[in-house]
Amino acid sequence: MRRTLLGLALLGLGITAGAARVQTQAPATLSFFITSAGSGDGANLGGLAGADAICQKLGAAAGAGNRTWRAYLSAKADGTQPAVNAKDRIGTGPWYNAKGVMVAQNVADLHSENNKLGKEGSLTEKGAVWNGRGDTPNMHDILTGSNMDGTLASGAGDVTCSNWTSNKGDGSALVGHHDKQGGGANPNSWNSAHPSKGCSQANLVATGGAGAFYCFAAK
Repeated sequence: MRRTLLGLALLGLGITAGAARVQTQAPATLSFFITSAGSGDGANLGGLAGADAICQKLGAAAGAGNRTWRAYLSAKADGTQPAVNAKDRIGTGPWYNAKGVMVAQNVADLHSENNKLGKEGSLTEKGAVWNGRGDTPNMHDILTGSNMDGTLASGAGDVTCSNWTSNKGDGSALVGHHDKQGGGANPNSWNSAHPSKGCSQANLVATGGAGAFYCFAAK
């Protein structure tokens, strides 16, 4: 009897240790996610630096704080600061989601039809599926300010909500559809589907979003 109980106890310890190994191994591959929470202040993310800080914080909470995280966001030229293309901020890949699935091999693959994004591939840092079209609420609009090729979105108007510092009703940001479906000029695009109705949290929600954005491990 004692031997049986001892064996069961050791088996239990083995299972626990195995689970611990799984939990520590998963973040080692994590290099892409949708933010499970935005700034809560509409498209005011504190600029690119503030958005990067959110990515870093969420990445660290998921066990991948040793990586350098960057927000997939473009920004317009401002004073002495040149324009920024989202694709130039995120490193060279490959990138894996929280389930260990490679969503893109490199920058070219990411911006091709071969990427493994979409609702099942574009997960949060926690490994959760993000609400898409048909879910309540629909939150498939993801902030990017970008064209489909990852460059700064074209147009003379505001396409980045004042370089991610505005929470006002006016202005706009280009958004993508993480589930690759919906409306807009490019409804199936993960990074450049249509402009938002404004920059406030209420505006983003009304358009079909929640102020979320993509994060990639640049290193």
